[in-house]
Amino acid sequence: MKKLLFLLFLSTAFAVSAQDTKTTYDEALAKKLGADEHGMKMYVLVILKTGDKEIADTKQRGEIFAGHMKNIQKMADEGKLAVAGPFEKNGSNWRGLYIFNVSTIAEAKALTETDPAISSGMMKAEFYEWYGTAAMMEVNRIHNTIAKKQF
Repeated sequence: MKKLLFLLFLSTAFAVSAQDTKTTYDEALAKKLGADEHGMKMYVLVILKTGDKEIADTKQRGEIFAGHMKNIQKMADEGKLAVAGPFEKNGSNWRGLYIFNVSTIAEAKALTETDPAISSGMMKAEFYEWYGTAAMMEVNRIHNTIAKKQF
């Protein structure tokens, strides 16, 4: 877990340092994104892991994952979800991650309860406070301009 958090920190630091250093501070954008004086803000990072319940019925599994994807899109559209994505197969049973645009773990837990993959028991969640670039909030807007297909 520490390795993942360190890699997330490094990727954020790299993205920030890789920006054009000639850019000027945009106070209105910083305020809109909830940035502090360093251009950063608190989020809640959620690691989705394989849950305790296995559902063998492929139709039911398909419906649960369709609901999972629909819920991800809904949370992103509401501005509550900054980033989400799956992990490749691994020995830690990590399935995916969410980075929520909320400041408390309680808020993130309430959001994960709306996920059919979690409420069904197919996945379970671990929660961590995470400090990252406020620019993360622009990812969904940019993603929508480069994705040919939606889930």
